[in-house]
Amino acid sequence: MDNIVSKSDVKTIENLSETRAKIVNEIHKVIVGQDKVIEYFLISLFANGHCLLVGVPGLAKTLLISTISQVLDLNFSRIQFTPDLMPSDITGTDILTEDKTTGKRAFQFIKGPIFANIVLADEINRTPPKTQSALLEAMQERKVTAGNHTFPLDPPFFVLATQNPIEQEGTYPLPEAQLDRFIFHIDIDYPSYEEEKQIAEITTSREFETIRKIVSGEEITKLQKFIFKIPLPEHILETAVKLARLSRPKFDDAPDFVKNWVNWGAGPRASQYLVLAAKTRAALNGRTVPSMEDIEFVATPILQHRILLNFAAEAEGITSKDVIHKLLEKIKA
Repeated sequence: MDNIVSKSDVKTIENLSETRAKIVNEIHKVIVGQDKVIEYFLISLFANGHCLLVGVPGLAKTLLISTISQVLDLNFSRIQFTPDLMPSDITGTDILTEDKTTGKRAFQFIKGPIFANIVLADEINRTPPKTQSALLEAMQERKVTAGNHTFPLDPPFFVLATQNPIEQEGTYPLPEAQLDRFIFHIDIDYPSYEEEKQIAEITTSREFETIRKIVSGEEITKLQKFIFKIPLPEHILETAVKLARLSRPKFDDAPDFVKNWVNWGAGPRASQYLVLAAKTRAALNGRTVPSMEDIEFVATPILQHRILLNFAAEAEGITSKDVIHKLLEKIKA
């Protein structure tokens, strides 16, 4: 594998690292802390993936997403998912129109809120599976089919979905097929004591500063394509593939704890995302080659929604994060 990095590629990585620093600086004008979550978001954006953000109410999930959309010079739309939301409310619908000059009538497709660069799918688990599935084609294929017509989505296209983990009444769990479309499942936790003090002070004493737009959609698309050019060391590739394969209980080389606790392991898409996310994180931090540290950083949000545990694990209080932690220890051993 060619691991030679040209001077122009080094310059591009330096520019990407500087852009990342500027984006983070703008976000922190509004958001206190959450550095790790912000980094996951940026990795997902430049890796051309989608994010599922899970956290209890009041942790600024929606504010964080809307702030990111202000920093990026992109079209933004928000879809509030409710039990009565229909697929056409997301993708759009045909309406009957009349040509005033000829008097002829014809159907015209009116595009829905999915036709944006950044789509906030707020409380995605509050809508039935039929409506949730309206996102599937858009997230995977970057296009929308309505009737006999297919409409491409303008790049970059980035879905950020939020989900409340504690309020389960009247919700519809996302099917595995849709969960697999998200590169990251990000858990957002309560702030630290000092961060919460800062939040309480800032939000009650002054208005937020004006957010500057840092990067355009065209620049983001170019950088997404550039990520594929970043060299991949053989041992990083092997680590990513082994990590995904060892999570599958039906494989002979799976460790005993996987066979005892896991129903279904991560599929090949996990291997791809581990590699792509590791490359992206390296570039965002100004490095030309991904390292084992990058794999460790992205492993949990990539794998935790792709490893399905059995009743034995639940009875013992084992989580998918516990399994991932043990897999990483085994890989490093």
